[in-house]
Amino acid sequence: MIKPHIVILGAGYGGIMTAVKLQKQLGKNEAEITLVHKYDYHFQASCLHENAAGTRHQDRSKIKIKEIINRSKINFIIDEVVSIKRNSKKIKLKNKELHYDLLVIGLGFEPRAEGIPGLDEHAYSITDINSARFVREHIEYNFASYANAEKKDESKLSIVIGGGGILGVEFAGELINQIPEICREFDIEKTQVHISILEESKSLLPGFDEKLAHYAATSLQSRGVEIIHQAKLKECQDNKIIYETEGKNHKICTHTFIWTGGVQANPAFEKAGLALKNKKIEVDPNMLSTKDDSIFVVGECAYTADEHGEEVLPTAKKAIEEAAVVAKNVSSRLRNKELTACQPVKQGMLATLGQEDGVAVIKNRKVFGWRAVLVKRIYDNHYLFQLGGWQLLLKKGNFHLL
Repeated sequence: MIKPHIVILGAGYGGIMTAVKLQKQLGKNEAEITLVHKYDYHFQASCLHENAAGTRHQDRSKIKIKEIINRSKINFIIDEVVSIKRNSKKIKLKNKELHYDLLVIGLGFEPRAEGIPGLDEHAYSITDINSARFVREHIEYNFASYANAEKKDESKLSIVIGGGGILGVEFAGELINQIPEICREFDIEKTQVHISILEESKSLLPGFDEKLAHYAATSLQSRGVEIIHQAKLKECQDNKIIYETEGKNHKICTHTFIWTGGVQANPAFEKAGLALKNKKIEVDPNMLSTKDDSIFVVGECAYTADEHGEEVLPTAKKAIEEAAVVAKNVSSRLRNKELTACQPVKQGMLATLGQEDGVAVIKNRKVFGWRAVLVKRIYDNHYLFQLGGWQLLLKKGNFHLL
């Protein structure tokens, strides 16, 4: 008897949690499961800003996939997805081709250039472990270059962050706290370093409560971060960026521009002919694609809305909740049982501002300062426990402030 083949694309929060849950729910003879990911590790995306700032080593955020999956039940392939051929139910990878009976798409997003000249060529991003490490090393290289140059170039010490959303704010808060240590290493006065955030809206953290956004801005500004509101990026060059406010163009000389603004859909599923909304795949309440009932979607590439029709923002918590539903529905489909609807839950809002400061909304309650950081540590540690039990928690857990 030929076993149905389940293929999971991507080992982000949604993909890896779907795989871990399926290996517990399905017997060896019920299905063949294949997980495809471009790296041999899963990483905690919620910690990337710490990796980029240098406050957390990248190895702390990496989790070897082979250590958390049951390799007698799951085939793991390190490869990249090129295309999805829905008519023939085939996945074209860089190095091979796979046939599927049921497909779970957990591919993430990529930075979006948004037609801004020079953004692709000269901007840096924080999207995975390698890009975070590159940002950290680039900043350190510029500081070293400045320290060793006879003719000092102040733009080497200027860091501009494009976008005042969660990632931009978290990276700014982490980096400004790390600057004194970097300056000591390269014998540079910390007053010479300049960190700026460009944000198109009137306040930081769009979607957050106004009081929380104001607290975040005040916290960053008090530590030396300049916040430029209603600033539209016009052009990015190798040694400066140009932005517009109130109809006038301004420039900042910098060799470090980090884009945390827009994202775009992974080209693989954008070209697959799936229904998209806001660059994400439209799904029904069972997390099935509205265009193809053999394709489940999980995580940040799934478009979901709450009871008021408002989009539920992509978070790790959302992806984990969806993974539980997708795993259950894949099992139910194989066993000819009724599928379970995913109940969209209003997500709490949380942003750290460094190791000891942050803002959050937890069950409609506003949380400030170290308490918000504590909540994040609890969330991160609980996720590790769900993924790999006590062994993984004790190995990778963050117990700061606990």
